[in-house]
Amino acid sequence: MIIFCKDTIFSCDWKKLAIFAITLTDYNNNTMILDSITWTASPVLFHFGSVTVRWYGLMFAIGFLVGYEIVYRIFRHEGARESWVGSLFVYVVVATILGARLGHVLFYDWGYYSHHLADIPKIWEGGLASHGGTLGIMIAIWLYSRYVTRKPMLWTFDRLVVPVGLVAALIRIGNLMNHEIYGGETSVPWGFRFVENLGQWMQGAEPVFSAPSHPTQIYEAAFYLLTFAVCMLMYWRWRCQEREGLIFGVFMLGIFVPRFFIEYIKNVQEPWEIAMRANWGIDQGQLLSIPFIVLGIWLVVRALRHPRVPLEYPNRFADEKTKGK
Repeated sequence: MIIFCKDTIFSCDWKKLAIFAITLTDYNNNTMILDSITWTASPVLFHFGSVTVRWYGLMFAIGFLVGYEIVYRIFRHEGARESWVGSLFVYVVVATILGARLGHVLFYDWGYYSHHLADIPKIWEGGLASHGGTLGIMIAIWLYSRYVTRKPMLWTFDRLVVPVGLVAALIRIGNLMNHEIYGGETSVPWGFRFVENLGQWMQGAEPVFSAPSHPTQIYEAAFYLLTFAVCMLMYWRWRCQEREGLIFGVFMLGIFVPRFFIEYIKNVQEPWEIAMRANWGIDQGQLLSIPFIVLGIWLVVRALRHPRVPLEYPNRFADEKTKGK
């Protein structure tokens, strides 16, 4: 059940954009049962001259642009300075990329990079860790709060994390398009068969498919979208920003609790994690999630124990010359 279109746009390979094939099993020559989904999406959206546009990069960019717009409206709603939004965007983008890269290097593959230091900046070759990105952002917000807003870090976090669930979901969709970070073998009917020899396949070789596997990218994206919806409601409808740290705490739980449990059906990212699972019962991603889960619980409990502090909502940016706003 595959229909291929041979047309082209720019130098886009529409054959590889035939996103998936559904494999059906015929029982009693009557009933067709879904058996698996063969995922044949190309990581590359199109080529335009020497420029290659990939789904992962596009999802990343869309997430940051939409996130910027949401935070822009939040800051205007509360009468903050307009310039703070641009500064925050720079801090977060730089911190996300640096933190995610260094997180991968230090948490997952230091054995290699300790002997190949020149390869550390080569982010185009892959290797980003979400836990490292989170730590990078936390350090950046400490600097941002200290030198830009001069407000408590939790003030910024309660507003910044509102759109981040959406950004995280889009990044996981990018992972799906890259045929990466998927789960172990499964017999569920929605199991995906991913291309394992992706580089060779994109050069024209026949694809080598994995066994039907859990599409954990979709599972995570669904929980992240739910977290995004909850955070939007908490800010715009329930005014939970009036309880300092509550939105940030719920966000941390909404992201890292599902991540912790989904790791049980996800393939490990590095071979040494197999022994880690056998000995400790968890992998590196789960170990790194635990501190963030504990932080989320502490923030929620702390916020609920303190009274609500009503805020003003002038719905316009403050005068840039006015101090302390």
